[in-house]
Amino acid sequence: MASTARDLAADPILRVEGIDVYYGHVQALRGVSLEIYPGELVALVGANGAGKTTTLRAISGLLKPVVGHITLDGQRIDTLPPEKVVGLGVSHLPEGRGIFPTLTVFENLQMGFYTKRSDRKAFNHGVEQMVELFPRLGERMQQAAGTMSGGEQQMLALARALLPGPRLLMIDELSLGLAPVIVQMLFERLKEINEAGTTVLLVEQYVNLALQVADRAYVLEKGGVALSGTAEDLARDSEIVRSSYLGGHAPAPAAEPASATEPARAAEPLPAPSVVTDRDEPEQRFLRAVESERIPATKVTSGPRKKSPAKKTAAKTKAAAEKAPAKKKAPAKKKAPAKKTAASGTRSAAAKKSATTTKEG
Repeated sequence: MASTARDLAADPILRVEGIDVYYGHVQALRGVSLEIYPGELVALVGANGAGKTTTLRAISGLLKPVVGHITLDGQRIDTLPPEKVVGLGVSHLPEGRGIFPTLTVFENLQMGFYTKRSDRKAFNHGVEQMVELFPRLGERMQQAAGTMSGGEQQMLALARALLPGPRLLMIDELSLGLAPVIVQMLFERLKEINEAGTTVLLVEQYVNLALQVADRAYVLEKGGVALSGTAEDLARDSEIVRSSYLGGHAPAPAAEPASATEPARAAEPLPAPSVVTDRDEPEQRFLRAVESERIPATKVTSGPRKKSPAKKTAAKTKAAAEKAPAKKKAPAKKKAPAKKTAASGTRSAAAKKSATTTKEG
């Protein structure tokens, strides 16, 4: 638990009052209200889709509430553009880190100090503090941010958000995609940052870990605040938090172990398949013949069947005939009419004369 406790007489540094936020026609937040006091570390937990990220985006000016308003130190900020909200001292570390992968570590840090870029002395001092907090970044200053490990990239993202010295630091899923050892180290650094005086609003998937470092917590469910209170009380009533977080599903009771003296039950045999008795008589005879082996089973062989030589020759001849071009038949020759010659005509006349003389004699 963070050592800093809120001053009950102080005004909240951030106040969110009954905001409704939409994505197009879909309502994401319904009357969300919360307060954060100076020096607090407040956790915002809930199931996926409960509205945690949308709440942070509304505070930083990326989304505009349709109903309700948001104030920072008494000044309304829900109508301001994001760059103006950053200028008032709000840093937002988004889910997925949001670094510039092609820029070096040093250039990424420069982008985090953009709103105060004219103060070079403050920038150099801030970089020294970040290197002291995350020594690995000092070894990677001229390395492209996209070539670093996931843990190193998260260190860079956190250092970039801290560099301008924000009054309110909002972190969305600090542990996302990181090894447990890196997560533990980052939460230790976050606790140090909060104890140094930075107010933190933390969205985190590891509820137990978030409640360990937080002063208070809000539980979101279906776009609205379902529970709120001190982190210690919510951690004590873990069943209530689990019920809200998981939609009211209690854990299933564990099965009782079998007694050591109880004999193990044998596996029950599967029921025999039902016999169909309404087949017609020819089918019945066929089945009985197969069962009595009067009809031998067909031998199944692997691979394609071989064709007999005669079939193979016939198939080749047929294929060759199909491939060969068809021959055109020559047109039939017409018989020329017989020509009458003078000689044949003389012989015919002589024959006729001879036949006439014979008849007269």
